[in-house]
Amino acid sequence: MKGTGSKNAWALFLLILAGIVLGGFIGMLAEGTSALSWLNFGQTFGLDSPIVLNLGLLVITFGLNIKITIASIVGVIIAIIIYRFL
Repeated sequence: MKGTGSKNAWALFLLILAGIVLGGFIGMLAEGTSALSWLNFGQTFGLDSPIVLNLGLLVITFGLNIKITIASIVGVIIAIIIYRFL
């Protein structure tokens, strides 16, 4: 049984996910501004070309591409700070 002061892990997960999405969106918006273009600096990793599994009747395509930017890292940090105050 959880204690009365325990926090919900789903709330942390959703806040971090929202921080990543909003941080990535802010990074895309800041890309055109010369003073804030550093927010969109980051690294992309994953599969360059998707993996296709052809089963004759069913074709399944697997692919994953992740882009981590400075803005998304800042978004995650803000989300964790907000979670600590909940």
